Amino acid sequence: MIFERGHFQSKSINESFVNESLREVKMFSHNKPYSNSNTVFLSHKHSDLKDLQGVMGLLKEYGVKVYIDSMDNKMPKETSGDTAKRIKEVVKFCKKFILLATEKAIESYWCNWELGFGDTHKFIDNIAVLPMKEQGTYDHNYKGNEYLQIYPRIEYNKAFINIHGHFFKEGYYVKKPANKEGTVYITELSEWLKQ
Repeated sequence: MIFERGHFQSKSINESFVNESLREVKMFSHNKPYSNSNTVFLSHKHSDLKDLQGVMGLLKEYGVKVYIDSMDNKMPKETSGDTAKRIKEVVKFCKKFILLATEKAIESYWCNWELGFGDTHKFIDNIAVLPMKEQGTYDHNYKGNEYLQIYPRIEYNKAFINIHGHFFKEGYYVKKPANKEGTVYITELSEWLKQ
């Protein structure tokens, strides 16, 4: 399942949460954690702000602190090597890495660079892609790059029972790509964020 733009609108965050997040990101330092909570580096295209806020709202429900580079006042005014150094520092510090994979983000050099760096430091258990397409389009029209298929994806599933009789409640899950035997492992998003 690929999420449509606007899917997370009901999760939109209020102004006080935005201000709280801004304060925390502005005080962020890799030398001292800005929170006792789990931290997520949320890679995104800056033009995807509406969807970004909804995803932040979802993550807030799980008690996660989200780092957004566009809110970081320690970022240089002009994109430079210092921008890359700061991003590297924060990706290393944050426990999880999520790419909000809109088509614009997939085309972005920065998002691809962040994903590659995140891959190096977060490995398969701490990285996920949240695919998002335009409203009213079919999943097969989503232009997600082929290499995104090697990463776990965040999906929404209806309640189901797997072939081993295990019950999974309706909700958000992180689904790993199939292994060599064809087995697919899924974990509730809330649990994945705690791991």
